[in-house]
Amino acid sequence: QVQLVDSGGGSVQAGESLRLSCVASGFTYNDYCMVWFRQLPGKERAGVAAIDSDGSATYGDSVSGRFTVSKGNSKNTLYLQMNSLKPEDTAVYYCAADPALWPCTVTYADFNRNEFDSWGQGTQVTVSP
Repeated sequence: QVQLVDSGGGSVQAGESLRLSCVASGFTYNDYCMVWFRQLPGKERAGVAAIDSDGSATYGDSVSGRFTVSKGNSKNTLYLQMNSLKPEDTAVYYCAADPALWPCTVTYADFNRNEFDSWGQGTQVTVSP
C-alpha cells in the first residue's frame, strides 16, 4: 500500500528557511515521479517542484533558485529545502507520487495533478513579513 507522510512545516519569518520531508512506503519511490505541490487558501493545488527517477529536478517559476527538491540517499524520504521564504509561500504543502507520469516535470505534473493517486496529508507552512 502506497503511503506518503509529510512533515516539517511551521511558522517562520520572511527570509528564513524550512525543510519539508515526505516519507514514502509501500513502493520503490526511486522509480516514481515525485512532486511537491502547495495549496493556498481558496486556490487549486499547484506544482512547486518535481524530481524524476534519474534525479533530475524542475521548479515552478516562483520558487526557482530558492527551493531545492532531493531524495534521501539511504531513506525513502523526499525533501524540499525552502530558503529565503516569502509571505506568498504560505500554503499547505503536499508530496505526491506517480509511477507513470512522463515527462516528470513540474509543469506537466501541475497540468496533470488529477492523475496523482498518492498524496501526503499535507503540512502547513506560514511565513510572516
